[in-house]
Amino acid sequence: MRSRHLFVICAGFVATAPAFASERVDLVRVDKSERRLELIGDGKILRTYGIALGGDPIGHKHREGDQRTPEGRYLLDWRNPDSIARKSIHISYPNTVEMAAAKAAGVDPGGMIMIHGQPNGYGWWGWLLQLVDWTDGCIAVTDSDMDEIWTMVADGTPIEIEP
Repeated sequence: MRSRHLFVICAGFVATAPAFASERVDLVRVDKSERRLELIGDGKILRTYGIALGGDPIGHKHREGDQRTPEGRYLLDWRNPDSIARKSIHISYPNTVEMAAAKAAGVDPGGMIMIHGQPNGYGWWGWLLQLVDWTDGCIAVTDSDMDEIWTMVADGTPIEIEP
């Protein structure tokens, strides 16, 4: 779904402002099996995006390098406007239970799981990259979708990632 715009005329200039500026996102929901990310507000789906996942997407993330996207409920806790992949918003994986499980197994749980756009300089072929699972466990969207998500989703918003 592409962004909608309202046209504003001010002092002879025409500017566009996102029509979604007043839409509040309460939850980000990801369905890994459907390769879908939804922005939810007031119990309604506001936006839906196609996603790409890690190279081995089935199952929950257990360790660094397993190329899996975690499953469960987390927070989108900070963002990076200067990411190597367009913009990125961090997912609060791993939690304390996941850290303890990894420690017991003698592995690093991994981290730096993000929602992000395409690698910088390659946004023009994002439509092609989105046809395959190419990340190391992150959730990838096109650059235009990332711009919209970046604008609509505040830090501290919960994210539910379903199998």
